[in-house]
Amino acid sequence: MKPGAWVQRARDLVRGRHFSSILTLALVALIAAVLSVLAVAKFQPLTNADNFIKDIEFAFAAHEQPSDERVRIVSIDEATLRHLPYRSPIDRGMLAELLKRLDESHPKVIGIDILFDQPTEPAKDAALEQVIRSMKTPLVIAYTEEPGNVTSKQLAYLRSFVPEKDRATPDLPKDSYGIVRTIHPGMTVADGRYLLSFERAIAAKAGVKTADKTQTIVWRKPPKGQKYDYFETGAWTVNQYAPPLFKLVGPAQFGGRIVLVGSDLTLVDRHRTPLATISLDGVMPGVFAHAYGISTLLDGAVSPFAGWETNLAVALVLALLAALLGVLNFHLAPRLVVLAAIVAAYCVAGLYIYYYSDLVLDLLAPSLACILSFIAMDSLTGLQARRQRLEIQGMFSRYLSPKVVDFLVAHPERASLEAERRVMTYLFTDIANFTTFSEKMESRELAELINEYLEGMTQVVQKHDGMVDKFIGDAVFAIFNVPVYDLPDHAERAVRCALDMDTFSEEFRRKCQARGQDFGITRIGVLTGPAAVGNFGSKTRLSYTAQGDAVNAASRLEGLNKQFGTHICVAGETRDLCKTIQFREIASVILKGKTVPTMVFEALHPGSRREEMAPRYRAAFEKAAARDPEARDLFAALAAEAPEDSCIRWHAERLAQGHEGVEIHMTEK
Repeated sequence: MKPGAWVQRARDLVRGRHFSSILTLALVALIAAVLSVLAVAKFQPLTNADNFIKDIEFAFAAHEQPSDERVRIVSIDEATLRHLPYRSPIDRGMLAELLKRLDESHPKVIGIDILFDQPTEPAKDAALEQVIRSMKTPLVIAYTEEPGNVTSKQLAYLRSFVPEKDRATPDLPKDSYGIVRTIHPGMTVADGRYLLSFERAIAAKAGVKTADKTQTIVWRKPPKGQKYDYFETGAWTVNQYAPPLFKLVGPAQFGGRIVLVGSDLTLVDRHRTPLATISLDGVMPGVFAHAYGISTLLDGAVSPFAGWETNLAVALVLALLAALLGVLNFHLAPRLVVLAAIVAAYCVAGLYIYYYSDLVLDLLAPSLACILSFIAMDSLTGLQARRQRLEIQGMFSRYLSPKVVDFLVAHPERASLEAERRVMTYLFTDIANFTTFSEKMESRELAELINEYLEGMTQVVQKHDGMVDKFIGDAVFAIFNVPVYDLPDHAERAVRCALDMDTFSEEFRRKCQARGQDFGITRIGVLTGPAAVGNFGSKTRLSYTAQGDAVNAASRLEGLNKQFGTHICVAGETRDLCKTIQFREIASVILKGKTVPTMVFEALHPGSRREEMAPRYRAAFEKAAARDPEARDLFAALAAEAPEDSCIRWHAERLAQGHEGVEIHMTEK
């Protein structure tokens, strides 16, 4: 193959060369990346989704880690409460003994996650207060001044009980789904003092400097089948040791470590954490959540999550790939498959990076950037194609119904030679004596007149969601319920269209007569039935139309108007589907080539004289159908009252000539 041919083939792979420049690709990719990173960071629903995805990453890719040896938890558990005289508040005599023993074990810091907001037994309260104020070990005690947590009376007691130097706020910030993810930095209380959070206060007394900002907790994945418990010990167990024995056991368990005292009770102070994606143990007591936060601060608060700079760079790379994919001149489906493969490959790569390097890349923002960049570039490069499609629609809508064109553009698989069989309603019109009328006019004048007439008739059809199939000279063939829409009321739409056509054509005829032009009445036939509809013809010339016996019958129905002197003839099958339109029976007709009679009806204009006379007409018709001689007199009386009514006159003349019944056999089309 010649070099020029290779170049041309490469060019053919790209749609819309104007939008395939390096500058445009880079700009689209950059905008998509920036918007995606910002949206995930600032738009709460996306932030929540991102957190959920990171929890899944944690469950699959995080390394298992043993318990943190630097932190111990002494819990007020159910086993402890079973030995106490009451469940709440926690027995302060027991707490006093517990703190004395822990203090003798020489821990680094003791944190008490219990709120002392009300008095209990005076002697026990005094004993605990004395122990707290005399302890050698640095203490951090839960304290709050938030009105939602304590009343003014409770706050006064809390201030008197907890030394100012030991106070810390135990708040556990949660996201919008109630999941603990971060360490609270602290808060300013009523007197203007800044109160550190429980975790930061403990880290400070342990000699670790922390930043005054919200920090992400680094959750440790426990070994498989184990609970990450920070070597939890029940308070009752600690107090049950004999003093000589505890002097040996205590320092080994708690010496030089941070000891947290708090409750571990079912349904009390429970908090959902990211560990809940692994097991139910992830819904844990508050003291455990504090322990994870303290471990994070002791490790220097190094978050495993990549910063926004890294995530933006990754998002930009994926967005560039997607932008390149967006300009390729392939069918949309395979390009979407490739796009999905890129996103999936990145997500898998992100899990591997997390597993092997402990770096958590944002999966959501780069994926969104990839998708957004593809959509933007595909839309830009598809502008020219859409313009061409609009030109085609405008061109062919002159000949076909615009709705059919729109349908075929949206569903190209339907634009084939294959037809489908369905029930539709067919409407045929014809102008009486048009051939004689046209012979008296100049060609140009005739063309202008008939075009004006057909334009009005077409607008009426499209108003009722019908399709003008074709014009046959002065005749109009329209179909209702063609594949543009599925219209359950297509029969009623067709009949209402016929009534509006009759109104339009009569007004048009009166205008012509005012100009001295003897324009004939328009006759309309409407019938509902099954037929094949689709593209019929050759590969070089197609016609979207309906074919079948029902179509032929509808055409012959239009011709019956000449026989009865009516404007609109409607088949019985159609009339049965129209529940809100008034009709009157005309005759039971056996059409040419048929053996089974069809009851033919005339659709009546609301408020017309024919509608007013309909009840008496039906009574006369029923007499005629029953071959009752009285029918002749009834129709004669109606004819005398309404001599302009051609249908009544037809029945009256026929009965006067000695004919009986309402059945007629047509020998002509």
